[in-house]
Amino acid sequence: MEKIRWGILGCGKIAKKFASDLKLVKDASLAAVASRDEPRAKEFAKMYNAETAFSSYEALVQSDKVDVIYIATPHGLHHEHALLCLNNKKAVLCEKALALNSAQVKEMIEASRSNKVFLMEAFWTKFLPQYQKVTELISAGAIGNLKMIQADFGFRAEQPTPQRLYDPKLGGGALLDIGIYPVFLAISLLGRPADIEAVMSPYPSGVDEQISAVLRFNNGAIAITSATFAAWTPVEATIVGTEGYIKMTNRFHNSVGNIEIANLKGSQPVAVRKEEGFGYQFEARHVDECLRKNLIESPIMSLADSLLLMETMDRIRAKCGIRYDVD
Repeated sequence: MEKIRWGILGCGKIAKKFASDLKLVKDASLAAVASRDEPRAKEFAKMYNAETAFSSYEALVQSDKVDVIYIATPHGLHHEHALLCLNNKKAVLCEKALALNSAQVKEMIEASRSNKVFLMEAFWTKFLPQYQKVTELISAGAIGNLKMIQADFGFRAEQPTPQRLYDPKLGGGALLDIGIYPVFLAISLLGRPADIEAVMSPYPSGVDEQISAVLRFNNGAIAITSATFAAWTPVEATIVGTEGYIKMTNRFHNSVGNIEIANLKGSQPVAVRKEEGFGYQFEARHVDECLRKNLIESPIMSLADSLLLMETMDRIRAKCGIRYDVD
């Protein structure tokens, strides 16, 4: 079986984690990397045994050595870079948030469909064993009917503060960077919110340093989500049903997360399969499987899923008066 040949666009921190985990995917190889900083691209390629290092993104997308490209640039650039790949007939796994707003996501989906080229948002949480275990428990009725979800994600931004965190031109703000995880969890389990209320504390640049949202769903369930760059939070999620609850601890969105289930009789840990690596290998394996089946869309993290997620983020931003130049 020939290996799926991956390219990586952008050579930052998350690209390094993905490249490291790609070694755990048996039917994949790292064929090329690209950065507009040529020495950085060459150093990255040497570190992760990539066959080729490009000093431009255009050279990467035009390479006949690459089947699929992982976009690892800041989310303010995802729309531009995904369109560059798709219009050059290169399959795309694009880091979250997929874009800055739903209008950009719709353009990306249209480019995928018109070019008949695969596109998926790299929402790694949905492919992790602990998330899959949670959905199995819920589907089996282990906690009854869902009534409430509470989820947080927060850290205190390091100094000097990375520009991408607060620059509105780069899609800065807690919501799009980390608040997307609690929102994702809520809508992945409960669907489209019927109503949304939200508040935020602004940074001087105008984007949200802290943000909280309350989402109400047609079945009466409520989700409470929060994100902050101002303080460290537990990064936990509690999923409450009529017969008990599931608690996701130790960074609920991450491959190192743990699960416990509880009801009136007490609580107990839930065994979850663990693997070495950071956890990006699960989504990479899924993309390889989709490409071998000649799919242009994932049946697990669909384009409709990504559009709903971004539409929900748009609604939260609108409630708080957060605007980007592309809105």
